[in-house]
Amino acid sequence: MTNSLDSSFSALSDPTRRAVIEHLVRGPATVSDLAAPHDIALPTFMRHLRVLEDCGLVRSVKKGRVRTCHIEAAPMMELQGWLEWQRRVWEGRLDKLAALADQISKET
Repeated sequence: MTNSLDSSFSALSDPTRRAVIEHLVRGPATVSDLAAPHDIALPTFMRHLRVLEDCGLVRSVKKGRVRTCHIEAAPMMELQGWLEWQRRVWEGRLDKLAALADQISKET
């Protein structure tokens, strides 16, 4: 699990790749549609897609000359689960800190 989380977070560390994911959350899109808003050469954009595909966040299907990309739900759910776990851990820590601050405030 950690290795897939590492590769997913690494892939999402780039703003272009995050923008691709944000686009694909709305539904499948062609490579041309995904590349259009980015001011980079198509080969460079394709490398970004390859990173997303290699970590499993995106898959693509080629029909004729058109490659259509789709988001993969399972890795996104794994990321969401890890982030939710972290949120609960930190909320618990902050709750304990708030309780300690209240206790100190009442003692002074």
